[in-house]
Amino acid sequence: MRRQRGRRGAAAGCVAALALLLAACGEDGYEPAGPFRPLPEGPPPQVGPPTESTPAPSPGDPADPGSGTAGGDPNVVATGLTVPTGLVVLPDGSAVVGERETGRLLQVFPDRSPAQELMVVPGIDTAGDGGLLGLALSPTFDEDGLFYAYVSTATDNRVVRFPLAGTPNPVITGIPRGEVHNGGGLQFAPDGTLYVGTGDTGNPALAQDPASLGGKVLHVDVFGQPVSGAGPVYSSGFSDVTAICPSGDEAGTLYAVDESSAGPDELDELVQGSDHGWPAAGAGTIAPVLEIDNAQGGLGGCAAAGTTVFLGALDGQRVAVVQVDGNGGVTEDPAELLAGRYGRLRTVVLDSEGGLWVTTSNRDGIGTPAEDDDKVLRILPPSSTGSSPL
Repeated sequence: MRRQRGRRGAAAGCVAALALLLAACGEDGYEPAGPFRPLPEGPPPQVGPPTESTPAPSPGDPADPGSGTAGGDPNVVATGLTVPTGLVVLPDGSAVVGERETGRLLQVFPDRSPAQELMVVPGIDTAGDGGLLGLALSPTFDEDGLFYAYVSTATDNRVVRFPLAGTPNPVITGIPRGEVHNGGGLQFAPDGTLYVGTGDTGNPALAQDPASLGGKVLHVDVFGQPVSGAGPVYSSGFSDVTAICPSGDEAGTLYAVDESSAGPDELDELVQGSDHGWPAAGAGTIAPVLEIDNAQGGLGGCAAAGTTVFLGALDGQRVAVVQVDGNGGVTEDPAELLAGRYGRLRTVVLDSEGGLWVTTSNRDGIGTPAEDDDKVLRILPPSSTGSSPL
């Protein structure tokens, strides 16, 4: 049963509130420095030099003496970063990671070649826990070369899109901004629509306020327009949605992680129109798939493949591996990967070869950084028929 968190009940929706929500999409604030072309003339921009298709080493393999990393850990593909958050895997098998504190985008490689800086996303405000909080690839990236980012400005949180070295242009604006709980979940669905996870900014009432985009999961198209006629809000009643991940199964199951400082963190299954009970569970509230207490949680990342969900835990300093049963529950206690080995773990992303990319978050003002932190890791997680030495 979901724990009560001293929350108040949901507010009623209204037509005026929906109008407010629609007005918040794609307007206000960000000043483009030049024209935006959804489809560039000619081929999409290149993201660094081509690399050989070298498979990543298995955990425990000896280090490659030619590695660009400072140490010999075969799990580490990049070091010396500053709070890496959003990460996306490119078609060539390399990845682009964004730094929360600087707005830098860097390309990192599974063969552990040196990371390459690609650009700095401008206009980011890093006060509190804000900054560059999420990253996604355009569903037509091969044609348009566009990145989508969830960022904090001085006045709001917003989703922007841009080609490499291009000016960010707004997709959704007016998401509430605070010192804490700024959200950042960003995930394209197979149909090319975009899910956006937001936070309550430390004001729990926003999660049930139909006139606010805070504490919600939004569902929009690539231009920021609501997918349904009811407005951009897909699900409500969240504290801080830091990541969203589809299972990839035939049912199209979609998960979100909700991080809370006032109760257990949650893995939630998203359903259109669902209320997930923050700040007060009531009639119609959907129970979480899994609750993780604060000491083991601090959920910051989510990746799923079928019935397996990987959760990056900041405070728990591990990746939790959850087996779900398809009926809104879990089949066994979560397993652990990397427990205590690399400190606070945030983003988790699966690539097409089954590799799990993980970012550390030890330079976020809470962790205890090693000299070469922060890092990007790539590991081979356990399979259903075997175990990993991790």
